[in-house]
Amino acid sequence: MCPLSRSGIMRGPMRRRIKTEEEKAALKLATIVSDVRLDLDEVGIYLGRYAPAVSYNRLILVAESAEFEKESIDVRNTHEPLF
Repeated sequence: MCPLSRSGIMRGPMRRRIKTEEEKAALKLATIVSDVRLDLDEVGIYLGRYAPAVSYNRLILVAESAEFEKESIDVRNTHEPLF
């Protein structure tokens, strides 16, 4: 049964887009590194000391993918504007 809105009009169920695990991880990473109180140099030092090499290599891959995507967005906005 569809709920009534404030105006009394029947509304269908709202569907939310389900976030993928990759989107959830990206948002978590963005939240972590956005904290300006966090010393990213220290994080890098501890990552180098304690994390396996695969973790470091995968973070490099994430950074390179993000850089490529940002550049692609900039190129699309610069060369193919909507208006």
